[in-house]
Amino acid sequence: MIEGHATSRYIRTSAQKAGLVLDQIRGRDVTRALAALKFSPKMIARDIEKVLRSAIANAQQQEGFSGDVDRLIVVKACADQGPSMKRIRPAPMGRAFRVVKRTAHLTVGVAERPEKKSAAPSRGKTAEKASPKAKGQTKTGTADAGQSE
Repeated sequence: MIEGHATSRYIRTSAQKAGLVLDQIRGRDVTRALAALKFSPKMIARDIEKVLRSAIANAQQQEGFSGDVDRLIVVKACADQGPSMKRIRPAPMGRAFRVVKRTAHLTVGVAERPEKKSAAPSRGKTAEKASPKAKGQTKTGTADAGQSE
């Protein structure tokens, strides 16, 4: 199974806000995920789109990739908390309020969906096993209507 992942670090948003958008694309195929990110109203969706495109490109560079991007699905999408910048804001009566500017590390992983193997035609009677009653036979194998003594 071909896999590719990409990480973007120190993105200026909180991990909680990024996690809301990442939850929307986790488990989807990449074309639907890119469409969802393109039309998302959240500003962090643009950064997540860049990371997803990078993960797709990394998967394409793997040896053994089939060349079909439509078979890729998003298997991992997470936002981890990065370092926070602490700033001071003046407050009334000589006090100070702390302003925390959060950062996040975005990670997106894609993998190739396995090919659907077509069922080979099986030989022999598998689906059409005839029951003895269906053909007018008893357990011993003789026909009910044609018994003679």
